[in-house]
Amino acid sequence: MSACADNTRKVRTTRTTAVLAGAALLAPLGLLAATGNAAAADSGVWDRIAKCESGGNWHINTGNGYYGGLQFSAGTWRAYGGTAYASTADKASKAAQIAVATKVQNAQGWGAWPTCSARAGAYGGAPASSGAASSGGSATTKSAPKSTSKSASKSAPTESRAKSAPAKASEAPAHASGHTNRAASRGDYTVRGGDTLSGIAERQGTTWRKIYAANRAVIGGDPDLIMPGQRLDL
Repeated sequence: MSACADNTRKVRTTRTTAVLAGAALLAPLGLLAATGNAAAADSGVWDRIAKCESGGNWHINTGNGYYGGLQFSAGTWRAYGGTAYASTADKASKAAQIAVATKVQNAQGWGAWPTCSARAGAYGGAPASSGAASSGGSATTKSAPKSTSKSASKSAPTESRAKSAPAKASEAPAHASGHTNRAASRGDYTVRGGDTLSGIAERQGTTWRKIYAANRAVIGGDPDLIMPGQRLDL
């Protein structure tokens, strides 16, 4: 074999070795680049960006034309559907702001927050939003009021209203027929059996008319009819 052929073979071998070496060096770089593009930033990246942009205040509005924790302009907020949650970002919940920011990052990349995304170490795609974005600030879960179980059977108040019939006093009717009333009257003289007004008047030194006049209510309408037990005023 000539010397020229040996030299040609050596050159070819050197070139092949260089190409293989170059491919070996570029392969990890390509893999790293592919991995970097496919990987997503960690879930805390939005908090770090918000800390840089607004001091971590998700409801800030300083009047500078930018709103919320990630400092959306009103135009950007509208363009990426933010008004579905609130009129401006500062009035929306943190979850809603992150949901809109994810759309912005997918369209514009981390360059939408050029300084703060770099400080936050943002890379790759935006992390998946955790939790449902709720409109109108922080999500408020209204728990259904606990219904107090009321006893269905409302026991009617047992009112023992036993209306006792008024005890009827055994009233012996005082019939004005006569003799009983006249016997119950009081006076200076009690009529005995066989008495007459004239006999009583004679013994008392008076007249029967005076005795009758003084005791007409006791004796009744007949002066000749007096009853034993009647008491006469003399």
